Amino acid sequence: MRSDRQPDPGGEAGSDPVRDDDGGSGKARLSNRQLAVAIGVLYAIVDQLTKAWALNALADGPIVIIEDVLALRLTFNTGASFSIFSNAGPIVAIIVIGVIGLIMYVLGDASLRIEAISLGLVLGGSLGNLTDRIFRGEGFLDGAVVDFIDVQFFATFNVADIGINVGVALLLIAVFLHRS
Repeated sequence: MRSDRQPDPGGEAGSDPVRDDDGGSGKARLSNRQLAVAIGVLYAIVDQLTKAWALNALADGPIVIIEDVLALRLTFNTGASFSIFSNAGPIVAIIVIGVIGLIMYVLGDASLRIEAISLGLVLGGSLGNLTDRIFRGEGFLDGAVVDFIDVQFFATFNVADIGINVGVALLLIAVFLHRS
């Protein structure tokens, strides 16, 4: 089989070129945009499931994993990362909505799978934390983000935050790969 989009010399006259774009599996391959959106939605669901678990399991107190290093401790963040801009949730939420829109726009230019995966992780983390801001408050976008992974010498965060940070790191790697 030829994969260079040239006519197959053994093919019938006038037939379309034989392509092997999917590695010969015969399965349809997701576009980078579809992959990123699928990762984003699945990651946001996983984030919300872990937060639901944390709200239930940690309501009576923390679970210490490694003394003075790592615990699962329920906290609520009304601001941005590291609790900066406390009580500025609506402003942070509007910025996150803009970031989500920007990711969807940039996905049209994502040519590498690593770009799609990294943007999908950032999208999923953003959607997960935005969901908290929408549904865990009394007013418009003023909900607190549920944090529960307490690295005691660093910060308390959640699964969404992990996705955002890993996604940004992968995106930086993708930039360097793309330049190579």
